[in-house]
Amino acid sequence: MTTLAFDTLKFAQTLRDKAKFTQEQSEGLAIAIADATSDQIATKANIAQLDGDLRSDLQRVDTSVQRLDFSMKAEMTAMKADMRATESRLEAKIESLRSDVLKWIVGSIGFQTLVILGAVVTLAKIVGHN
Repeated sequence: MTTLAFDTLKFAQTLRDKAKFTQEQSEGLAIAIADATSDQIATKANIAQLDGDLRSDLQRVDTSVQRLDFSMKAEMTAMKADMRATESRLEAKIESLRSDVLKWIVGSIGFQTLVILGAVVTLAKIVGHN
């Protein structure tokens, strides 16, 4: 940062003339104030530089966020495709199991029907002989 234009001689003279400071006191105070403020004053150029730096940093952050957003959208699209593929495989397995269960039920009913018919025929023979 640049130093503030500060007229220490005029300040010291004002302290001597208006506040009745001694020459040593007024010069010492003027030098102390000049030293204390010389590295703490920001100029318009300093502020403009900081503004430019901040704008540059914000642009980098914005670019990073856009890249991250694009990356996340791509990952979400891939995940959706994976989920659709998994859903299709599960639907195929469910359909296969449904078919197997239906075959088992029809087979069981057929077997039970044969057993019942066999029992009825046997009963008819037994009743017919008596």
